[in-house]
Amino acid sequence: MKQMTEQNLINAFGGESQAHMRYLHFADQADKENLPNTARLFRAISYAEFVHAGDHYRELVHLEGGFVANSMATFGPGDTKKNIRLAIMGENYEITEMYPTYIEVAKFQGEKGAERSFQWAYGTEKMHKALFEKAKEDVDRNSDVALGPIQVCSVCGYTLEGEAPDICPLCEAKKEAFIAFR
Repeated sequence: MKQMTEQNLINAFGGESQAHMRYLHFADQADKENLPNTARLFRAISYAEFVHAGDHYRELVHLEGGFVANSMATFGPGDTKKNIRLAIMGENYEITEMYPTYIEVAKFQGEKGAERSFQWAYGTEKMHKALFEKAKEDVDRNSDVALGPIQVCSVCGYTLEGEAPDICPLCEAKKEAFIAFR
């Protein structure tokens, strides 16, 4: 694997791993504020970030040893209003800067597996931002977001509100691959 794509995978693994843990902490805070649907949203998206981290990690199976992961991370957790703003900021960075660059580098370097892993994450992060923006509107009015079931594909992290599709539109996994957060 080419060094630049390899480092981008390491960085993406670090960023997705951090987002996974950060969103679990944000979910706990939402629970403390009696915002169960917002907490459920954070947990669902945390799981999707876990899936992304795993996809990136599997592309690095050839590595052994310690490596530095450089990744953007939002800090300064607080109440749920602030945490949602931080989440939107992180998702926006991945959508506008990180994944478009990583995809182009992987494509240029002919690293198909890395390109696929980045594409799956990129396609999903846009949905995460939209779901967080929906929740932000309600939380900013001091109420919990109204959400149906949230479905997350366990193969690529594709996330949606509602019922799981028969086939994942991103990775083509079957309906059974979806995990429901109700």
